[in-house]
Amino acid sequence: MTATTTTLMRELDHRNSDGIDVRLMWNEHDGRVVVQVNDAKTDESFTVEVREGENALQVFHHPYAYADRALAAAA
Repeated sequence: MTATTTTLMRELDHRNSDGIDVRLMWNEHDGRVVVQVNDAKTDESFTVEVREGENALQVFHHPYAYADRALAAAA
């Protein structure tokens, strides 16, 4: 028998402008909050974890200001 773990990410907010899709996501299991950005024009995307003590909406509204600490893509 194999055990599977499902990570449930809930979308808290979403916006789209000029082909840039931004989502504020919350991991129900561990409480992590991330902002996911996908640019349809360039086909580039990144995810930024909201750090403890940070304002999640600030990261959501200005994700490119936090892009330098984007999480590595899963292999």
